[in-house]
Amino acid sequence: MLEKIRVPRLGAGRPRKRPESVAADKAYRNGPCREYLRRRGIRHTIPEKADSRAARLRKGSRGGRPPGFDEDRYKKRNTVERAVNRLKNFRAVATWYDKGGYVFLGTVSAAAVIVWLRS
Repeated sequence: MLEKIRVPRLGAGRPRKRPESVAADKAYRNGPCREYLRRRGIRHTIPEKADSRAARLRKGSRGGRPPGFDEDRYKKRNTVERAVNRLKNFRAVATWYDKGGYVFLGTVSAAAVIVWLRS
């Protein structure tokens, strides 16, 4: 029979619920999304669309400064996204046929090994 593994907690209190940073694509570049992340104290890496940049530059000094963007962090996001998409090529991973968490973990592990061996 499988036993649950207990992970020791580091420190007192509830576990942290929010991430330290978010790397998103251009769909989340709008003001409300950025304001929400700033209000919660979450750093973000979201590229600026070309038309938004052009509109900001047209406004001149009233357009404000460009949002911060870390290219290295965004490149890492792209790498992770490609790896997840490779795993989704396996139907059992993409549709989550296996309802048990440990069975799904085994399916993902097997798919990861196959992807690793093919590359």
